[in-house]
Amino acid sequence: MASHRRPKQPSRTRVTVLTTAAAAAVVLSANAANAAPSEKLGKDEVKAKVDKLYEQAEQATEKYNGAKEKQQKLQKEISTIQDNVARGQEELNKLRDGLGSLATAQYRSGGIDPSVQLFLSADPDDYLDKASTLDQLSGQQVEALKKIQDKQRELAQQRAEATEKLKDLASTRTELGNKKQEVQGKLAEAQKLLNTLTAKEKAALAAEQQRANRSSTDRVDLGNDSSASGRAAAAFSAAQSRIGSPYVYGATGPSSFDCSGLTSWAYAQAGVSIPRTSQAQAGYGAHLSQSQLQVGDLVFFYGDLHHVGLYAGNGQVLHAPHTGAVVRYESINNMPFQFGVRV
Repeated sequence: MASHRRPKQPSRTRVTVLTTAAAAAVVLSANAANAAPSEKLGKDEVKAKVDKLYEQAEQATEKYNGAKEKQQKLQKEISTIQDNVARGQEELNKLRDGLGSLATAQYRSGGIDPSVQLFLSADPDDYLDKASTLDQLSGQQVEALKKIQDKQRELAQQRAEATEKLKDLASTRTELGNKKQEVQGKLAEAQKLLNTLTAKEKAALAAEQQRANRSSTDRVDLGNDSSASGRAAAAFSAAQSRIGSPYVYGATGPSSFDCSGLTSWAYAQAGVSIPRTSQAQAGYGAHLSQSQLQVGDLVFFYGDLHHVGLYAGNGQVLHAPHTGAVVRYESINNMPFQFGVRV
């Protein structure tokens, strides 16, 4: 006979949990249905945010440039120290070899008691010459030991200096990597914002940028303007030859530049070596007011001096603006001017 059992009833706790979950799902569904869609930013709002991100990326770029320059300097210094240590070790080895030869000679000469040597010697004068040589060898040995000690101390100092610089180099490489990530992060964030625009909005924004580039890349003729010094004029002319070149963070030419990359490259073409970063360039000479500027002077912007260009005369600056732009002219009043520097 088949057995008939009552179906097992769900426990009261399980029923309560299921009921609560179902109620929560209904509430979430209702909230989702009633939630307003996220507000889409307009083209101008996106552009403003992107411009701000580009500015932040340029700030990070100048710090990246500083870390990169420091890294290169440390690598050269470490290489020089290591070369000096290698040469010093060779000198130390030679000194030790020389000391060994002196010790051997002294042992051989001093193997017989001096009084016995004098007694056995057929020629007292010959013995006295030998005794003089023994005294001389002893003096040379003392001098050799002093040289070895001095060389050992020198090598120890150089090795300690190299160790400290290697630690500094490791720290600088970490900083360099962090700043690179920061720049790339800002640029990626800007691109993400641009990707929210419609094709029509992207085209309009690109057209605006192209118009800004075209209207600001016509070569300015200095004509009879003799305010620029020979080297400043040569640097400015070099920068003019790069008009239309794209801005690329960390680039120093000749086909792409960031802001301080352009100014340092331009002056290098005029035979003048100036620092790599905008902040370092700002300390390269006396500060000038806007009314004192001459063509070719360095001009600095923003409170932290993260942007630099070349004064072009008539209230214009020739510079590498930011990602997405090219080397071009722009009104000096478009950015917060701080001061100028005459190289």
